[in-house]
Amino acid sequence: MAYGCRVRISVLGHQSVHTPRGFSVLPDIQKLRARVVSRLAAAALGSLLLVAGCATSPPTNDPEALAAYREANDPYESFNRTVFDLNMNLDRFVLKPVAYVYRNVVPDPIQGWISNALANLRSLIVLANDLLQGEWDRANNTFVRMLMNTSFGLGGVLDIATEFGVPRHDEDFGQTLAVWGMNEGPYLVLPLLGPSNPRDLLGFVVDTAFDPSTYIVNVAGVDAFGPARFAASTVSGRAARYDQINELQRTSLDFYAAVRSLYRQRRNDEIRQGRLAAATPGLMPEPFALGLEPSPATASDR
Repeated sequence: MAYGCRVRISVLGHQSVHTPRGFSVLPDIQKLRARVVSRLAAAALGSLLLVAGCATSPPTNDPEALAAYREANDPYESFNRTVFDLNMNLDRFVLKPVAYVYRNVVPDPIQGWISNALANLRSLIVLANDLLQGEWDRANNTFVRMLMNTSFGLGGVLDIATEFGVPRHDEDFGQTLAVWGMNEGPYLVLPLLGPSNPRDLLGFVVDTAFDPSTYIVNVAGVDAFGPARFAASTVSGRAARYDQINELQRTSLDFYAAVRSLYRQRRNDEIRQGRLAAATPGLMPEPFALGLEPSPATASDR
């Protein structure tokens, strides 16, 4: 039995502030950072307000339902399933066909280069979170990888570091918050971004708002960099999980519940690996990753 809730959506306004253009790029960076942070914070706040006003639990005289409800930790399941269905329709009619063409038309080496370049762009974020978690050895590996691949790997297109025995791992601020002791909170499904929770949503906002590569490229006047990077990461990640998602859909009695379970397993594994061992390569967050790791024979391993 699913316990839903009524959803009230508030629209948060945004006021632009215009300042005269100077000769220094610092005001541009500050203005860009403020704009990005304000928009992402508004989106995060809107989602959290939605969550805060929308909790419904089973009656206390139904212990089995109450136990299942607590185990699922999904008090907004009705709303989440609606967003999940919207995301999967978008995947079915847009993303999946694009990913099919990408994985069957784009040569494997080029897919690998794209995956490598996307991972290298996250190096500073990974390094910052390694340091915030006190993972000095992993931070050293990240720094060495970034230096080697950027300098000798054509800006990260070639993964020279892995060939020299410096493996890739991933970190994000959501994992850092977990290491610091913050609970994940209730399960959420976000438009376009897919499975999440308040802790990972906050981590995504922080990682996105303070990603140095975004500001460097935007100051250079390449306005399309952000959308292009998001699109490339989305298509590359979906193509890497193409067969896995098909198989999961085919074999799952409840695809939504299966994705919820796999997402939590994956995030818990990433958090433990962040403290104990080298994480499985992957980009995070990836829209429509659905809690799945890339197939062993994906472009990222080529």
